[in-house]
Amino acid sequence: MEIELWWLLALPLFFGFGWLAARIDIKQVVSESRALPRSYFTGLNFLLNEQPDRAIEAFLEAARIDPETVELHFALGSLFRRRGETDRAIRVHKHLIDRDASLSQLTEEQRLQALTELGLDYLKAGLLDRAEEVFLKLRGTARDEEALRNLLEIYQLEKDWEKAIAIANQMPGHAEHLWQKEIAQFHCELAASDLLNGRYEMARQHIETALATNRRCVRATLMLGELEAKAGSPEAAIGHWQAIEQQNPQHLSLAADKMMAAFRQLGREQAGIELLRGYLERHSSLDLLDAVFQAELRVHGPQAAYGLVRDELRRNPTLLGLDKLLEAQLLLAPPERRADLELVKNLIHTHTRRVARYRCDDCGFKARQFHWRCPACGGWETFPPKRTEEFDLSP
Repeated sequence: MEIELWWLLALPLFFGFGWLAARIDIKQVVSESRALPRSYFTGLNFLLNEQPDRAIEAFLEAARIDPETVELHFALGSLFRRRGETDRAIRVHKHLIDRDASLSQLTEEQRLQALTELGLDYLKAGLLDRAEEVFLKLRGTARDEEALRNLLEIYQLEKDWEKAIAIANQMPGHAEHLWQKEIAQFHCELAASDLLNGRYEMARQHIETALATNRRCVRATLMLGELEAKAGSPEAAIGHWQAIEQQNPQHLSLAADKMMAAFRQLGREQAGIELLRGYLERHSSLDLLDAVFQAELRVHGPQAAYGLVRDELRRNPTLLGLDKLLEAQLLLAPPERRADLELVKNLIHTHTRRVARYRCDDCGFKARQFHWRCPACGGWETFPPKRTEEFDLSP
């Protein structure tokens, strides 16, 4: 192949342009690096050597020498907050905001970011009134959705359910019923307070609003039954609690003891036992088994309770079921065998304590008692009323 003469002339030009561009880039990098304070590179060196405390001090010095390092301020504040040093994070972000108020050096986006970071600092520090004040300032800005979410968290921490309902009704996606579960729970919290203080009509209004918001709200149905029971209508209470099977049968165990108390009040304990045994056959549950076991023990004695647990163990072998079986056997055993059975039961009980906990579906937090809201991640209705042993046995 012949090479044309103009290609030979163009090649040196291309090399020359490349060399010139490289020189320009190198000069720019050198000039930018010289513009940065020496303490900035010192801080980077400390970070690389896994000395975060000394790195923070170096970065603070860099921020003092060069006030233009806005992003460095944000990085420092975030680092302080993650380390739990909220007082230092607050100082960093307040410094940015106060300096901007006098010199107007921040862009609108940077100003909003600084306010958001300050609000998060206050929230992490537990200064909820100051955090609320900051996030209210962010309403109607480009950070409106983030402000709403943080305000909702603040009002839940303060248990100010009226304000929480108002904020949830303004959340994006409210029209698509994305927040109906939370709003129903907020109404249930208000109803629980009313029930505790004897305000039964107000409690009924909140419960009905919760069910109108989310017809599958089991907690509202449970409370409606409790309200009828307090009003002296055990038959109506049982009817409400039976409706839980259509909402979410897993939660029947939460109403089992209440149903048995209502049947006992009506003088129909046998009907209550038959109802609960039917639930147990259709919706196997360790908590439901415990409720039926206690009812059988009280009404028909240890032999009937033993037969119930034995049959259930054949269907669903569990350590918690075995613990109940040994409890019934202890009541039936002759005195000379009780010491051995007591020893075995205590050994089993030691193991069952580890598998007899509830577990959050979202974060995996485990608790000995059932929660409507996870104490760890704050999710609503993330605790199924199932013991961890049941999760382990599930396919």
